[in-house]
Amino acid sequence: MLNLFASRKTVKTVAERLYAAAVSRSREPVFFVTFGVSDTLDGRFDLLTLHAVLVLTQLKTNPVLAQAFIDRLFTGFDEALRELGAGDMGLGAKLKRMGNAFHGRLKAYEEAQDEAAMSEALSRNLFRGAPCAPQMTAYVLGAKQHLALTEEGEVDFGPLPLASRS
Repeated sequence: MLNLFASRKTVKTVAERLYAAAVSRSREPVFFVTFGVSDTLDGRFDLLTLHAVLVLTQLKTNPVLAQAFIDRLFTGFDEALRELGAGDMGLGAKLKRMGNAFHGRLKAYEEAQDEAAMSEALSRNLFRGAPCAPQMTAYVLGAKQHLALTEEGEVDFGPLPLASRS
């Protein structure tokens, strides 16, 4: 993974690519159509958070890049809120709530090492209490094992979950 002494510009460029990959994967229609993730601000936040957590698990050995990725992620949250019309007065409080939610989900997904724990974490966070399809749980656990990052910031999450929701 990227050298700790790489230039700031390189780190920022790689973080941008990692962010774009997480956003792209989290916007795949299969999550909304097949698995019923809510196509709302909350649902999209939760899917992006899930994929960002997967990326962050690979960045544990590179704290500089991990921080640049988190910075880019929260810049994206800020941009999305502004596009939705959030004013400067309430923006800080909204971002703080998003930050707290992000850190709670980060902890839950990192701690969920087996199928039952991951299913429970996904049900609670991604599906807001609704049951999580076994295929979705398998996708996340598989992505945790399969995930590969390149020094250029390319991400391979593995195959999408394509089975029908049961």
